[in-house]
Amino acid sequence: MHVGDGLVACFAPTYAAAREKFLDAADAARLDVHSDVHPLRGRDGETLALDIVRDGPTEASRVLLISSGCHGIEGFCGSGIQVAMLRDAHWRESTRRAGVAVVYLHALNPYGFSWWRRVTHENVDLNRNFLDFHAPLPQNPAYDEIAHLLVPSTWPPSLRNHVALLRILLTRGARHLQAAVSVGQHTHPQGLFFGGHAPTWSQVAVRHALREHGRRAERLAWIDLHTGLGQSGVGERIFAGPDDAAMLARTRAWWGPHITSIHDGSSSSAPITGMMWLAAPQECPQAEYTGIALEYGTQPLLKTLHALRAEQWLENHPEHAATHGARIKQQLRDAFFTDTDDWKRQVVEQAMEAAAQGVAGLTAVRN
Repeated sequence: MHVGDGLVACFAPTYAAAREKFLDAADAARLDVHSDVHPLRGRDGETLALDIVRDGPTEASRVLLISSGCHGIEGFCGSGIQVAMLRDAHWRESTRRAGVAVVYLHALNPYGFSWWRRVTHENVDLNRNFLDFHAPLPQNPAYDEIAHLLVPSTWPPSLRNHVALLRILLTRGARHLQAAVSVGQHTHPQGLFFGGHAPTWSQVAVRHALREHGRRAERLAWIDLHTGLGQSGVGERIFAGPDDAAMLARTRAWWGPHITSIHDGSSSSAPITGMMWLAAPQECPQAEYTGIALEYGTQPLLKTLHALRAEQWLENHPEHAATHGARIKQQLRDAFFTDTDDWKRQVVEQAMEAAAQGVAGLTAVRN
């Protein structure tokens, strides 16, 4: 698939600029935009919204979702990819010929995107929030044990803090620490990977978008764009669905045998609770669902974790924003977006390939 010379210009330095590029690309493509407006304003006073563009007929039985910004600040990557796709006439023509409607969900978590946070305005990790809140919530005693170490009362952390976390890392291993931190937790609202106590605004908006654009589909595919795990610039294709062997087999048939899964331990991601992608079969039960998270690497895992810890400490201690804010926020952005031309080209090229494979899968004849 062709990747144009203006690729780097698809990316933006702020949420407001990214949204403008996305809306302009939709306008140039003569596509309508539906905006689900967030109740709060952005960092620069701008409107926040989940913007949705459908490129294809409303009656299409094959639908491909391409979403960005589930984790706020990760939208800097995903938005640029979506703009590149909307500007690519060859890609758009190929989807029309295939009879596939492509639905772009821009900035699932616009608040986090604008304010350079990974979480929503409720301090919730959106991809840990898709739960039945009338039922008992998952427990994470491993997180409870180290919560005070992950987000200490002072920053930078003390030597004692470093030693305590290093001891856990050396005695229990990196995989244990990653799982303890990132599986999701519901007991520390000012901590990391908090799954919430109720559906977030973004969860409600995502479910509404799924119903609106997936309810007439016979086949529904989803590519959710993420950053922060794995080798720099490499897009790991992670199975985005329930622990379902048939669904996983279909996903590997579409996107290749190297598809990883949190269910069998092959993914760089630890198992997580409250996954957003489970909403697709819930909201569109009539459709055959197949999905992946495309996870692009940026920095080493422990460096990214350090950036997340610092940013959460800053959120808990806004009185230090004047002295620490700019540095910590830039550190977080660097952990989830690599601002080089080569990295941007890499991520778009891989996304274009995955999107073409998604279209091929949607239109393949069933065995």
